[in-house]
Amino acid sequence: MIQLERTNSDNVDFRKLVTELDKDLAVRDGDDHAFYSQFNKIDTIKHVIVARIGDDVVGCGAIKSYDDSTMEVKRMFTDPSFRGKGIAAIILNELENWSRELKMKRCILETGIKQHEAIALYKKCDYVIIPNYGQYEGVENSFCFEKQLI
Repeated sequence: MIQLERTNSDNVDFRKLVTELDKDLAVRDGDDHAFYSQFNKIDTIKHVIVARIGDDVVGCGAIKSYDDSTMEVKRMFTDPSFRGKGIAAIILNELENWSRELKMKRCILETGIKQHEAIALYKKCDYVIIPNYGQYEGVENSFCFEKQLI
């Protein structure tokens, strides 16, 4: 059974998972990793989900405020040995629920074109591709998505 914990970026398990995520992204992003990495700082994220199965920490995700009605989904990761079990979708759903509780109207996110599993997840969870926003405008290796929450 998957247990979800709402926490913040000070959580030790979240930080461990993010370290693993960054290692994976460094390989996938190659020369573009430094560009993306600058937008993925976790020091002040107030809304983090950590997923566990028994004693195992299996995944994470976070949201941060983008504007008065929008949360940005960040740092989604599932431990490779636990992939294919729907954990990421469960985490994403809980992040959306939390966003609704915070009276937000939509979630947005960015993922890289080489993140095939992430792209499939977001489409499966009813996110739609939007024009690249903010720091991702004009970045050819990024896909941006949104989901209306109301």
